[in-house]
Amino acid sequence: MIEMNWRRLDLPSNLFEQYESAVAAALAEMRAVEAGEKVNRDEQRAVGHYWLRRPEIAPAAERREIESAWEQVERFADSSRGRFRKFLLIGIGGSALGPQLLYHAFREPGQTPPLFVFDNTDPEGFDRTLRDIEAQGGWRDTLTIVISKSGGTPETRNGMIVAQRACQEAGVDFARQAVAVTQPGSRMHQETAGWLARFPIWEWVGGRTSICSPVGLLPMALLGFRWRDLLAGAKAMDERTAPAVPPRENSAMQLALAWHHLIERRGLTHMVMLPYSDRLALLSSYLQQLIMESLGKEGQGLTVFGNKGSTDQHSYVQQLRDGRPDFFAGFVRILKPRSSGAANVEVEDGVTSADYLAAFEEGTARALHEAGRPSFRITLEQLDEFSLGELVALFERAVGYYAAIIGINAYHQPGVQAGKEAAAGYLRIQRAILRHGQFGSIEELSQAVGAERDLVEDIVRRLRLAGRLN
Repeated sequence: MIEMNWRRLDLPSNLFEQYESAVAAALAEMRAVEAGEKVNRDEQRAVGHYWLRRPEIAPAAERREIESAWEQVERFADSSRGRFRKFLLIGIGGSALGPQLLYHAFREPGQTPPLFVFDNTDPEGFDRTLRDIEAQGGWRDTLTIVISKSGGTPETRNGMIVAQRACQEAGVDFARQAVAVTQPGSRMHQETAGWLARFPIWEWVGGRTSICSPVGLLPMALLGFRWRDLLAGAKAMDERTAPAVPPRENSAMQLALAWHHLIERRGLTHMVMLPYSDRLALLSSYLQQLIMESLGKEGQGLTVFGNKGSTDQHSYVQQLRDGRPDFFAGFVRILKPRSSGAANVEVEDGVTSADYLAAFEEGTARALHEAGRPSFRITLEQLDEFSLGELVALFERAVGYYAAIIGINAYHQPGVQAGKEAAAGYLRIQRAILRHGQFGSIEELSQAVGAERDLVEDIVRRLRLAGRLN
């Protein structure tokens, strides 16, 4: 069970009384979320990621779909065992970060199959990963998992096309070694009818909260991780942080109120996450998307960054202690290592490397507190699928409560869409340049394609360097 320690946040003793009305409003909205109301009002959608591990609280139709997906995941993983020895996952954002977090947390050398990832549209990234796949035996025992809710995400689609071409060149039938995780009826769902399998993700699940859907569960099952334990841990945390739980006993509400107090009353708009575990090196990136994409709108937000302890004690802890006091920190520690080899090696008389890790975590937290930098601590007795499920669910619920407290919609991402539209405009200008053919000067070309000079010059330079324009 996860333990929370708020002592070094120096919160007021009457915190709950100060925000009593805000807490009541947040609890009311969370009840509406769990009941299936369309609380994502901008997109007229329900928000159902809490149902993914507690289908008994979902509407009947959604409950059947969730439980059917569990059965499909289990059947497919059982039937695939021994056939595929490595996996390529193609996705971006929540469609890749969740599976990557799970893989890095639970991978066991010599036991866990390799998981390769396309999570960008960088051609060099594609090429490096393709060479890695070839170096480990090629495509004949590789299963590709393409994850896209709509099927129209450009980065994911680009990666899929690159993988299809690589399979074709290797003489492998891509469709017989590929599965899709997508929304039923989506563009990808229609285009992948001949693939090995298709798994659902529903409109009421956002990418950043999809780890407990087939987005996370399918890779877990294929890699041999205990995916039902992840669900059980998330469910246990959901039950301890549900709106029926008294706020003072609700750790997610406590975390949300702490964020609100530290941001509004003390002006601390940055949260530094410091997990003292190599296995949780991606936790900060995972929480960065979950929190910043959910809360960063309407002039609000909480900036999240971090890597891992004790590594960061040799990089930015100097600034954390003696620089601008515009942040608070979150420490995550694990009491019992998953493996016992190096943990039992004494590096000094009576002292192991694990002892040093614990000492550095406590020492850094203490040093920050002495300098007036607030922090909280999350303790996991051990890192396993159950405890990681708890940890993810804790932050998901805290995000929901905090958004309700400050009155924003945590479940859409209009800024992301604005970036996609700007990118589409860039590509329209590039196509116009390529169609135009020969031109005299950049100024003439800019006028011809109807775009600003600096942008046209930049596109022309890049295309020339790539050998696509004379």
